[in-house]
Amino acid sequence: MAERLKRIRQMAQAVRDTLRGSAAGAVSAVGGVRRNGAMLLALCLAGAAGYGLWTHPPLAKLTPGSLGIRTNQLTGSMAVVRDGAVLLVPGVHGLRQLSLLDQVYRPSRSDQKPFQSVEGLALGVDLSVRYALNADRVAAIARSLPPDINGAIVEPAVQGVIYKVFTRYTVREIFSSRRAEIQQAIEAELKPKLAADGITLRGITIGKITLPEEYQAGMEKLLAEELETEKMRYTLELKEKQVKQTALEADADKIRREKAAEAAGNEQIIAARAQEQAMAHVLPFKQKQIEQRRLEAEADKTARIKTSEGNAQARLIEATGEADARRKLADAEAYRQDTIGKVAAAQMEREGELITRNPLLIQKTMADKLSDKVSVIIAPPPANGGFIGASLLGSAKAGE
Repeated sequence: MAERLKRIRQMAQAVRDTLRGSAAGAVSAVGGVRRNGAMLLALCLAGAAGYGLWTHPPLAKLTPGSLGIRTNQLTGSMAVVRDGAVLLVPGVHGLRQLSLLDQVYRPSRSDQKPFQSVEGLALGVDLSVRYALNADRVAAIARSLPPDINGAIVEPAVQGVIYKVFTRYTVREIFSSRRAEIQQAIEAELKPKLAADGITLRGITIGKITLPEEYQAGMEKLLAEELETEKMRYTLELKEKQVKQTALEADADKIRREKAAEAAGNEQIIAARAQEQAMAHVLPFKQKQIEQRRLEAEADKTARIKTSEGNAQARLIEATGEADARRKLADAEAYRQDTIGKVAAAQMEREGELITRNPLLIQKTMADKLSDKVSVIIAPPPANGGFIGASLLGSAKAGE
């Protein structure tokens, strides 16, 4: 802001100096004109100067990304202005703005087919050239720069390079295989030419390429065949890889089986060694067990013999005791029977004597014995005074 105020003050001072010089010249020219006429002339000049300032303002503003070249038309000196407002004295200073931004130049469209290949076939290339002015060299070459930089410098340089480069390659190379190489060749030849005029080449882009119809049809057919061949090649490679994969899988399976068998054999060997080592400890233990069982069997045999002998002696003692008891029982029974016989004989003797004395005791005894089978027995007494049961037994009838 301070810089701009300073420039405005300088501009106002220049206007004052101009007006003062113009007024002084007018007064000296008329010489003896009256003072009022001089003042009128001065006002007219001031009005003209004001109108000129209104129609041609002494300040110019640079657009963003531009560089200004202010030329003094009286002395021919030049000054470079980077940004902000520029003080311009009408009739004295001239200003030219140059854009420092990137610009794009397109030689032609792809459908126009202006280029030719090494076979002489016409083809179209959508080509874009991006460039920008070199700000460090603009001040030095500003006098030689034409008004139309794009048409006077860039276009001839680009046209002179791209036509020459495209004629070195075939259509197939331009279309597919060597596009990057062509782009680099154009940049390598075009960059120094533009740099000599203060222009920096940013880059070149090759877009769509339009081929001749006959060539495009043949290329499409050729590409189809190549694609088929490529497909077949990939198919064969795939089959070959599958065969290799199968072989590798078989080898891997074989190795895996061998490793498994080897591991199984090692396991068996280790198991056998472990069993052998275990048997080295087990066999003495088994022998001790056998010896222990043999000793236990002998001890059991001895114990059984002792037990059998003890049982035999006990049975012998029991048999002897039982025989003695039975003998004693037999003696007691014989004594009892003898005693009972003697008692029975004595009793029978007494009963015989009693019956002899009392014969009715026989009937009473019989009645007592039959009392549980016969409730009442009525029988007449025998007339002869005999046995009462004789009539029941039929003895009386038989006696008759």
